[in-house]
Amino acid sequence: MEKQALRERVWDELDASGDARFPFPPHGRIPNFAGAERAAERLAATDDWAAADVIKANPDAPQRPVRRRALEAGKVVYMAVPRLRDEDCFLRLDPAEIDDIDHATTIGGSAELGVQVAPDGMAPIDLIVSGSVAVTEAGGRVGKGEGYSDLEFAVLRECGLVDDDTTTATTVHEIQVVDDDVPTTPLDVPMDWLCTPERSIRTDAPAAKPAGIDWDELDDERLAEIPILARLEP
Repeated sequence: MEKQALRERVWDELDASGDARFPFPPHGRIPNFAGAERAAERLAATDDWAAADVIKANPDAPQRPVRRRALEAGKVVYMAVPRLRDEDCFLRLDPAEIDDIDHATTIGGSAELGVQVAPDGMAPIDLIVSGSVAVTEAGGRVGKGEGYSDLEFAVLRECGLVDDDTTTATTVHEIQVVDDDVPTTPLDVPMDWLCTPERSIRTDAPAAKPAGIDWDELDDERLAEIPILARLEP
């Protein structure tokens, strides 16, 4: 509940600030915010972005400018199928195969123009961009509470597509950068970069990232809902 209390506080503060953007309300989601394009611009100015040919990005509204910049720069973008519900659980967006990049950055457009692939059909990931509800300058991240972002990383790690050297980043509003002592576990993926409309922060995140799937943490319901887990389960 510590994390949930932090989520509620950030959602409330962002809503009260007038900087929340569609979709409304910001509560219960990765919140969109005024200045998301400027935050994406800051991320795109980093050396880690320039060095990345393949990016995995979340589908949420505040990271749409990131996805657009990636495709415009000729980078291949992978997005997870919602809730990893299919065995081919990622969408590949290859700008060489897409005529309407703006449409491809929407949830509907990515489903229409992307190609569903299983992890064994993917290229290694150079940079992961995650949506966040709250983040710390130490690299701690709080999502909306469903755990899919961290699970997606774990699946990719099991398949050899990410490792400790894979750069992780998020774009957020300044309100979302908090001083709280965010509780973390070995399953939480730390953020190497935080980019807001006002600043770019190289965090103090630990070098090590989650080693893979912790099978003891998955209940029967989640195992049954996510086909790729059945393929990977030892």
